[in-house]
Amino acid sequence: MFRRRRTWAMLAVLAAVPVLIAVAVRLTNGTRAGHGPVFLDRITGNGLFVVLTSLVLCTPLFLPLTVGVVSGDTIAGEAGQGTLRYLLAAPAGRARLLLVKFAGTAAFTLAAVAAVVLAGTAIGLLLFPVGPVPLLSGDLVDAWTAEGRILLVGAYVVLSLLGLGAIGLFISTLTDVPVGAMAATVVLAIASQVLDALPQLDWLHPWLFSHWWLGFADLLRQPVEWSSFGSNALLQVGYLAVFGALAYGRFTTKDVLS
Repeated sequence: MFRRRRTWAMLAVLAAVPVLIAVAVRLTNGTRAGHGPVFLDRITGNGLFVVLTSLVLCTPLFLPLTVGVVSGDTIAGEAGQGTLRYLLAAPAGRARLLLVKFAGTAAFTLAAVAAVVLAGTAIGLLLFPVGPVPLLSGDLVDAWTAEGRILLVGAYVVLSLLGLGAIGLFISTLTDVPVGAMAATVVLAIASQVLDALPQLDWLHPWLFSHWWLGFADLLRQPVEWSSFGSNALLQVGYLAVFGALAYGRFTTKDVLS
């Protein structure tokens, strides 16, 4: 997967997001409080807020888009290229192939979030001053502690997207057309967020895989509030179990002709 130009192109686009944000803020001398995404107005005072602003922007759209492309291509991509039957001819087994494909999706998810975090940290240090960081609780922490919190936020985002990866893996077993699997996965990610924004569906919100995606704000308090992290982890594990089982059931009984 990491030998493909498409993979590196997606990682480059993700890394470009914090760079564009930082350059825009630098050239315009910042923005007024309350305007733009969360943390945007704090960037001029501390470059570490570039990372947090980028994650707020990328988590609802850009990261799910790239993860949807990769996960939707896992099985359907092999079928579309006519290589799936050759993979299954090896004594590896279908269950092992599914596990390896999901591991590849998880590895890309980690790389995608790391691209945003590393690029945001680097450009923030380059263009803006860095000092004690004010947390949402009002406490000040030093830059090293703040960077540790940022890494924790990155881990939260990776965990949040694993459920989507499992959904994409399942959809990928349903078709031999990778573009269709990719599109369906991305559409589901968008639909879940749209449903989560409707107050009339409050009863449904806790069951949507995207419900806790932006709950990482609780990790920026003193002391750390772990309830969102735990709820998100439990929800994503549930999606992993359900859609992993569905993918296994579908793939192990599927007639592979290509």
